[in-house]
Amino acid sequence: MSSSTVSLRQGAPRPAGRRGPRFGAFEPWFYLAPAFIVLIGLLGYPIFQLVNISLYDYRQAQVSGAAPLEFTGLGNYQQLLSDPQFWAVLGNTVLFAGFCVVITILVGGWLAVLATRLRPWVRTLLFVVSMGAWATPAVTGSAVWLFLFDPTLGLVNKTLVALGLHAFDGYSWTYDKWSAFGLVASEVVWCSFPFVMVTVYAGIQAIPTEVIEAARLDGASMGQIARTIMLPMLRPIMMIVIIQSIIWDFKIFSQIYIMTSGGGVAGQNLVINVYSYQQAFAASLYGLGSALGVIMTVILMAVTLVYLRLIKKDGEAL
Repeated sequence: MSSSTVSLRQGAPRPAGRRGPRFGAFEPWFYLAPAFIVLIGLLGYPIFQLVNISLYDYRQAQVSGAAPLEFTGLGNYQQLLSDPQFWAVLGNTVLFAGFCVVITILVGGWLAVLATRLRPWVRTLLFVVSMGAWATPAVTGSAVWLFLFDPTLGLVNKTLVALGLHAFDGYSWTYDKWSAFGLVASEVVWCSFPFVMVTVYAGIQAIPTEVIEAARLDGASMGQIARTIMLPMLRPIMMIVIIQSIIWDFKIFSQIYIMTSGGGVAGQNLVINVYSYQQAFAASLYGLGSALGVIMTVILMAVTLVYLRLIKKDGEAL
Protein backbone atom coordinates (compact mmCIF):
# COMPACT_ATOMS: atom_id res chain seq x y z
CA MET A 1 0.00 0.00 0.00
CA SER A 2 1.45 3.37 -1.02
CA SER A 3 2.12 6.14 1.45
CA SER A 4 -0.40 8.44 -0.29
CA THR A 5 -3.19 5.89 0.21
CA VAL A 6 -2.32 5.56 3.88
CA SER A 7 -2.40 9.33 4.39
CA LEU A 8 -5.81 9.60 2.75
CA ARG A 9 -7.24 6.83 4.93
CA GLN A 10 -5.85 8.43 8.06
CA GLY A 11 -7.66 11.67 7.17
CA ALA A 12 -4.53 13.72 6.57
CA PRO A 13 -5.37 17.39 5.92
CA ARG A 14 -5.09 18.79 2.44
CA PRO A 15 -2.13 21.02 1.69
CA ALA A 16 -2.70 24.68 2.55
CA GLY A 17 -3.88 26.77 -0.35
CA ARG A 18 -5.78 23.99 -2.12
CA ARG A 19 -9.54 24.46 -1.95
CA GLY A 20 -12.45 22.72 -3.56
CA PRO A 21 -13.78 24.04 -6.88
CA ARG A 22 -17.12 25.01 -5.37
CA PHE A 23 -15.56 27.12 -2.62
CA GLY A 24 -13.26 28.80 -5.12
CA ALA A 25 -16.22 29.97 -7.19
CA PHE A 26 -17.94 31.56 -4.20
CA GLU A 27 -14.83 32.81 -2.40
CA PRO A 28 -15.02 36.43 -3.76
CA TRP A 29 -18.68 36.68 -2.76
CA PHE A 30 -17.80 35.40 0.71
CA TYR A 31 -15.45 38.33 1.26
CA LEU A 32 -17.90 40.83 -0.25
CA ALA A 33 -20.83 39.61 1.85
CA PRO A 34 -20.32 42.04 4.78
CA ALA A 35 -20.25 45.02 2.42
CA PHE A 36 -23.38 43.76 0.62
CA ILE A 37 -25.21 43.36 3.91
CA VAL A 38 -24.38 46.94 4.92
CA LEU A 39 -25.42 48.29 1.50
CA ILE A 40 -28.71 46.40 1.60
CA GLY A 41 -29.43 47.76 5.06
CA LEU A 42 -28.49 51.36 4.28
CA LEU A 43 -29.66 51.61 0.67
CA GLY A 44 -31.67 48.60 -0.41
CA TYR A 45 -34.38 48.72 2.24
CA PRO A 46 -35.00 52.51 2.04
CA ILE A 47 -35.21 52.32 -1.76
CA PHE A 48 -37.62 49.40 -1.50
CA GLN A 49 -39.82 51.39 0.90
CA LEU A 50 -39.64 54.44 -1.39
CA VAL A 51 -40.84 52.39 -4.36
CA ASN A 52 -43.49 50.68 -2.24
CA ILE A 53 -44.98 53.94 -0.93
CA SER A 54 -45.01 55.40 -4.45
CA LEU A 55 -47.48 52.70 -5.49
CA TYR A 56 -50.13 53.79 -2.95
CA ASP A 57 -52.36 56.77 -2.33
CA TYR A 58 -50.53 57.52 0.90
CA ARG A 59 -51.65 60.66 2.72
CA GLN A 60 -51.95 61.96 6.27
CA ALA A 61 -55.16 60.00 6.78
CA GLN A 62 -53.37 56.75 5.96
CA VAL A 63 -50.45 57.66 8.22
CA SER A 64 -52.77 58.25 11.19
CA GLY A 65 -54.79 55.12 10.43
CA ALA A 66 -58.01 57.04 9.78
CA ALA A 67 -58.27 55.62 6.25
CA PRO A 68 -57.09 52.37 4.65
CA LEU A 69 -54.27 52.24 2.13
CA GLU A 70 -55.40 52.34 -1.50
CA PHE A 71 -53.15 50.65 -4.04
CA THR A 72 -52.89 52.84 -7.15
CA GLY A 73 -50.09 51.05 -9.00
CA LEU A 74 -48.50 53.50 -11.41
CA GLY A 75 -51.17 56.11 -10.76
CA ASN A 76 -48.77 58.54 -9.04
CA TYR A 77 -46.33 58.26 -11.94
CA GLN A 78 -49.09 58.83 -14.49
CA GLN A 79 -50.23 61.89 -12.56
CA LEU A 80 -46.71 63.31 -12.57
CA LEU A 81 -46.01 62.61 -16.23
CA SER A 82 -49.28 64.27 -17.25
CA ASP A 83 -48.62 67.35 -15.07
CA PRO A 84 -47.04 70.30 -16.95
CA GLN A 85 -45.55 71.59 -13.70
CA PHE A 86 -43.51 68.40 -13.30
CA TRP A 87 -41.93 68.86 -16.72
CA ALA A 88 -41.24 72.53 -15.95
CA VAL A 89 -39.57 71.55 -12.67
CA LEU A 90 -37.55 68.82 -14.41
CA GLY A 91 -36.42 71.33 -17.03
CA ASN A 92 -35.41 73.78 -14.30
CA THR A 93 -33.43 71.03 -12.56
CA VAL A 94 -31.56 69.94 -15.68
CA LEU A 95 -30.70 73.49 -16.78
CA PHE A 96 -29.70 74.59 -13.30
CA ALA A 97 -27.56 71.50 -12.62
CA GLY A 98 -25.96 71.67 -16.06
CA PHE A 99 -25.03 75.35 -15.64
CA CYS A 100 -23.58 74.74 -12.17
CA VAL A 101 -21.54 71.77 -13.38
CA VAL A 102 -20.05 73.64 -16.35
CA ILE A 103 -19.10 76.73 -14.32
CA THR A 104 -17.75 74.64 -11.43
CA ILE A 105 -15.55 72.57 -13.77
CA LEU A 106 -14.25 75.68 -15.55
CA VAL A 107 -13.47 77.60 -12.36
CA GLY A 108 -12.00 74.62 -10.51
CA GLY A 109 -9.95 73.46 -13.50
CA TRP A 110 -8.58 76.94 -14.20
CA LEU A 111 -7.56 77.41 -10.56
CA ALA A 112 -5.93 73.95 -10.54
CA VAL A 113 -3.78 74.91 -13.53
CA LEU A 114 -3.03 78.27 -11.94
CA ALA A 115 -1.97 76.57 -8.70
CA THR A 116 0.77 74.68 -10.53
CA ARG A 117 2.40 77.99 -11.49
CA LEU A 118 2.14 79.74 -8.10
CA ARG A 119 4.73 79.94 -5.39
CA PRO A 120 4.29 77.32 -2.64
CA TRP A 121 3.08 79.77 0.02
CA VAL A 122 0.61 81.40 -2.39
CA ARG A 123 -0.68 77.97 -3.45
CA THR A 124 -1.08 76.94 0.19
CA LEU A 125 -3.03 80.12 0.92
CA LEU A 126 -5.28 79.47 -2.09
CA PHE A 127 -6.01 75.93 -0.91
CA VAL A 128 -6.70 76.99 2.68
CA VAL A 129 -9.14 79.71 1.61
CA SER A 130 -10.84 77.37 -0.86
CA MET A 131 -11.22 74.64 1.75
CA GLY A 132 -12.97 77.19 3.96
CA ALA A 133 -15.58 77.68 1.24
CA TRP A 134 -15.95 73.92 0.75
CA ALA A 135 -16.31 73.26 4.49
CA THR A 136 -19.01 75.90 4.96
CA PRO A 137 -22.42 74.25 5.54
CA ALA A 138 -25.01 74.86 2.83
CA VAL A 139 -27.38 76.61 5.23
CA THR A 140 -24.67 78.98 6.48
CA GLY A 141 -23.40 79.71 2.99
CA SER A 142 -26.91 80.45 1.75
CA ALA A 143 -27.55 82.86 4.63
CA VAL A 144 -24.27 84.69 3.95
CA TRP A 145 -25.03 84.91 0.23
CA LEU A 146 -28.51 86.31 0.92
CA PHE A 147 -27.02 88.97 3.18
CA LEU A 148 -24.44 89.95 0.55
CA PHE A 149 -27.16 90.32 -2.11
CA ASP A 150 -29.78 91.92 0.14
CA PRO A 151 -31.72 94.64 -1.79
CA THR A 152 -31.09 97.38 0.77
CA LEU A 153 -28.24 96.30 3.04
CA GLY A 154 -26.28 94.01 0.74
CA LEU A 155 -22.67 94.81 -0.11
CA VAL A 156 -23.11 93.80 -3.74
CA ASN A 157 -25.93 96.25 -4.48
CA LYS A 158 -24.15 99.07 -2.64
CA THR A 159 -20.97 98.45 -4.62
CA LEU A 160 -22.81 98.39 -7.94
CA VAL A 161 -24.64 101.63 -7.12
CA ALA A 162 -21.34 103.25 -6.07
CA LEU A 163 -19.94 102.30 -9.49
CA GLY A 164 -22.77 104.21 -11.16
CA LEU A 165 -25.18 101.33 -11.82
CA HIS A 166 -28.19 102.96 -10.17
CA ALA A 167 -30.56 100.32 -11.56
CA PHE A 168 -29.37 98.05 -8.74
CA ASP A 169 -30.54 100.43 -6.04
CA GLY A 170 -33.01 98.25 -4.09
CA TYR A 171 -32.82 95.52 -6.75
CA SER A 172 -34.13 92.13 -5.58
CA TRP A 173 -32.03 89.29 -6.92
CA THR A 174 -34.57 86.66 -5.89
CA TYR A 175 -37.66 88.18 -7.55
CA ASP A 176 -36.84 87.35 -11.17
CA LYS A 177 -36.59 83.66 -12.09
CA TRP A 178 -33.21 83.71 -13.82
CA SER A 179 -31.51 86.17 -11.49
CA ALA A 180 -32.63 83.98 -8.56
CA PHE A 181 -31.23 80.89 -10.25
CA GLY A 182 -28.02 82.80 -10.99
CA LEU A 183 -27.75 83.84 -7.34
CA VAL A 184 -28.18 80.26 -6.13
CA ALA A 185 -25.80 78.96 -8.80
CA SER A 186 -23.09 81.39 -7.69
CA GLU A 187 -23.33 80.05 -4.14
CA VAL A 188 -23.28 76.45 -5.36
CA VAL A 189 -20.19 77.09 -7.50
CA TRP A 190 -18.52 78.92 -4.61
CA CYS A 191 -18.82 75.90 -2.29
CA SER A 192 -18.17 73.27 -5.01
CA PHE A 193 -15.15 74.44 -7.00
CA PRO A 194 -12.58 73.50 -4.26
CA PHE A 195 -13.32 69.79 -4.80
CA VAL A 196 -12.69 70.16 -8.53
CA MET A 197 -9.59 72.29 -7.98
CA VAL A 198 -7.91 69.91 -5.52
CA THR A 199 -8.78 66.78 -7.51
CA VAL A 200 -7.59 68.18 -10.84
CA TYR A 201 -4.46 69.60 -9.22
CA ALA A 202 -3.63 66.16 -7.82
CA GLY A 203 -4.10 64.71 -11.30
CA ILE A 204 -1.81 67.33 -12.84
CA GLN A 205 0.86 66.56 -10.26
CA ALA A 206 0.70 62.89 -11.27
CA ILE A 207 1.56 63.71 -14.90
CA PRO A 208 5.27 62.98 -15.58
CA THR A 209 7.18 66.25 -15.80
CA GLU A 210 9.34 64.79 -18.55
CA VAL A 211 6.37 64.72 -20.92
CA ILE A 212 5.54 68.39 -20.34
CA GLU A 213 9.18 69.46 -20.54
CA ALA A 214 9.57 67.60 -23.84
CA ALA A 215 6.54 69.40 -25.24
CA ARG A 216 7.94 72.75 -24.14
CA LEU A 217 11.27 72.00 -25.80
CA ASP A 218 9.36 71.22 -29.00
CA GLY A 219 7.90 74.73 -28.86
CA ALA A 220 4.38 73.89 -27.64
CA SER A 221 2.53 76.67 -25.86
CA MET A 222 0.83 76.22 -22.49
CA GLY A 223 -2.56 76.06 -24.21
CA GLN A 224 -1.36 73.35 -26.60
CA ILE A 225 0.16 71.38 -23.72
CA ALA A 226 -3.10 71.59 -21.77
CA ARG A 227 -5.20 70.57 -24.79
CA THR A 228 -3.06 67.79 -26.26
CA ILE A 229 -1.26 66.34 -23.23
CA MET A 230 -2.86 67.29 -19.92
CA LEU A 231 -6.54 66.90 -20.81
CA PRO A 232 -6.21 63.40 -22.34
CA MET A 233 -4.19 62.21 -19.34
CA LEU A 234 -6.66 63.83 -16.93
CA ARG A 235 -9.72 62.34 -18.60
CA PRO A 236 -10.38 59.61 -15.95
CA ILE A 237 -10.17 62.18 -13.16
CA MET A 238 -12.31 64.67 -15.08
CA MET A 239 -14.98 62.02 -15.64
CA ILE A 240 -15.15 61.32 -11.91
CA VAL A 241 -15.33 65.04 -11.12
CA ILE A 242 -18.05 65.66 -13.70
CA ILE A 243 -20.25 62.75 -12.58
CA GLN A 244 -19.86 63.71 -8.92
CA SER A 245 -20.77 67.32 -9.73
CA ILE A 246 -23.84 66.25 -11.72
CA ILE A 247 -25.09 64.11 -8.83
CA TRP A 248 -24.45 66.83 -6.24
CA ASP A 249 -25.98 69.65 -8.27
CA PHE A 250 -28.96 67.57 -9.35
CA LYS A 251 -29.79 66.94 -5.67
CA ILE A 252 -29.59 70.60 -4.59
CA PHE A 253 -32.16 71.38 -1.92
CA SER A 254 -30.95 73.65 0.89
CA GLN A 255 -29.66 76.48 -1.29
CA ILE A 256 -32.81 76.67 -3.42
CA TYR A 257 -35.17 76.31 -0.48
CA ILE A 258 -33.45 78.95 1.67
CA MET A 259 -32.44 81.52 -0.93
CA THR A 260 -35.72 81.49 -2.88
CA SER A 261 -38.02 81.03 0.14
CA GLY A 262 -39.19 77.57 -0.85
CA GLY A 263 -39.06 77.77 -4.64
CA GLY A 264 -39.41 81.40 -5.67
CA VAL A 265 -42.39 83.48 -6.72
CA ALA A 266 -45.23 81.15 -7.78
CA GLY A 267 -42.81 78.22 -7.73
CA GLN A 268 -40.72 79.57 -10.61
CA ASN A 269 -37.47 78.32 -9.05
CA LEU A 270 -38.60 74.85 -8.07
CA VAL A 271 -36.24 71.91 -8.64
CA ILE A 272 -37.11 68.25 -8.18
CA ASN A 273 -35.86 67.95 -4.61
CA VAL A 274 -37.78 71.01 -3.42
CA TYR A 275 -40.86 70.00 -5.43
CA SER A 276 -40.73 66.52 -3.88
CA TYR A 277 -40.48 68.05 -0.41
CA GLN A 278 -43.52 70.26 -1.07
CA GLN A 279 -45.61 67.36 -2.30
CA ALA A 280 -44.58 64.90 0.42
CA PHE A 281 -44.49 67.11 3.51
CA ALA A 282 -46.21 70.43 2.77
CA ALA A 283 -49.16 68.82 0.93
CA SER A 284 -48.93 65.46 2.79
CA LEU A 285 -48.99 63.57 -0.54
CA TYR A 286 -46.41 61.02 0.51
CA GLY A 287 -47.09 58.68 -2.39
CA LEU A 288 -46.59 61.44 -4.95
CA GLY A 289 -43.46 62.65 -3.20
CA SER A 290 -42.08 59.11 -3.16
CA ALA A 291 -42.75 58.78 -6.89
CA LEU A 292 -40.69 61.94 -7.44
CA GLY A 293 -37.90 60.42 -5.35
CA VAL A 294 -37.97 57.26 -7.44
CA ILE A 295 -37.77 59.26 -10.67
CA MET A 296 -34.80 61.24 -9.36
CA THR A 297 -33.06 58.03 -8.25
CA VAL A 298 -33.56 56.48 -11.68
CA ILE A 299 -32.12 59.56 -13.41
CA LEU A 300 -29.04 59.58 -11.17
CA MET A 301 -28.54 55.83 -11.66
CA ALA A 302 -28.72 56.36 -15.42
CA VAL A 303 -26.02 59.03 -15.17
CA THR A 304 -23.85 56.67 -13.12
CA LEU A 305 -24.35 53.82 -15.62
CA VAL A 306 -23.30 56.11 -18.47
CA TYR A 307 -20.16 56.94 -16.50
CA LEU A 308 -19.36 53.26 -15.92
CA ARG A 309 -19.97 52.52 -19.60
CA LEU A 310 -17.55 55.25 -20.63
CA ILE A 311 -14.91 53.87 -18.28
CA LYS A 312 -15.38 50.36 -19.68
CA LYS A 313 -15.20 51.70 -23.22
CA ASP A 314 -11.84 53.34 -22.46
CA GLY A 315 -10.54 50.05 -21.10
CA GLU A 316 -10.01 51.29 -17.55
CA ALA A 317 -10.33 48.94 -14.59
CA LEU A 318 -13.52 49.31 -12.58
